[in-house]
Amino acid sequence: MRVLLIVNSFASSVTARNTVLVHRALGAAGRHDVEVVETNRRGHATRFAADAARRGVDVVAAFGGDGTLNEAATGLAGSDTALAVLPGGSTNVFARTIGLPNDPLAAAALMADALDEPSPRVGLGRVNGRYFCFHTGVGLDAAVVAAVERRAALKRWFGHPLFVWAALTTWARGYDRTHPHFSVTTEQGMVCEGAYFTVVLNTSPYTYLGNRPLDLVPGTSLDGGLTMISLSSLSMPTMLHAVRRVFSGSAPTGIDGVQVFTDANQVVLSRLDGTGDDAMPYQVDGDHLGAADRLEFEHVPDALRLVLPRATADRG
Repeated sequence: MRVLLIVNSFASSVTARNTVLVHRALGAAGRHDVEVVETNRRGHATRFAADAARRGVDVVAAFGGDGTLNEAATGLAGSDTALAVLPGGSTNVFARTIGLPNDPLAAAALMADALDEPSPRVGLGRVNGRYFCFHTGVGLDAAVVAAVERRAALKRWFGHPLFVWAALTTWARGYDRTHPHFSVTTEQGMVCEGAYFTVVLNTSPYTYLGNRPLDLVPGTSLDGGLTMISLSSLSMPTMLHAVRRVFSGSAPTGIDGVQVFTDANQVVLSRLDGTGDDAMPYQVDGDHLGAADRLEFEHVPDALRLVLPRATADRG
């Protein structure tokens, strides 16, 4: 089997040593022919993956953070080349979501065994033509990611505490909480006329805090449509009520200022008149992509062949 291993050597958990060991593990004692390439700029993994699909490579293995994974998935969507996920970032949301350990060497051993198994097709989300594996965040969520990216050198060392600090400081003084930023519409009509913060989920959890999964809407999975949670208030009572509900393991439904919509095929977010050009920042699978006036989401069934560890494949 031909495998292309795409490595982001700048990712938090990637080292020269574990890259060699991951390469060796995927080779599985000569059973697989593994070629290694390294990314050196944003978008590089997409180009590597798309080229591999054109050449008929069987599997692309993405070793890096969730951003590297997203780029590889974007390059492979719609092709017959499968994606294998290897955790190399600080959080590794999607790798852990599909049942992989957070240790890259342990994950590589599981992936090597799974390469010979059939790879099911799974659905992806897509926003303005860009695919996403687990979620897209708009508004406050994206502003937090932007704050973390401005301190990228600290991310390798401080990880989750840096995200918590960025979330608190952005909410307190780094994001306009006085005027709604955008409207949210699904295929069934208006959901939120004035929103500050929306997350569109393709699967769950939204992220991990240490070893704890943070499920915004439990039950969201790769097998269904998109789930959307939107906040029309960022007041302290609303935020605390929603956070308590999420940490208790249930969706924040029935809370004033919070709306949840499940199994959506299309969602449109539009910047409200009178707001600034940067009023609708967005991030895709943890990568900040700037701001937009309009974001069009859709669920794309069977978009990607995905290598799953055997335990997860057996459950599915």
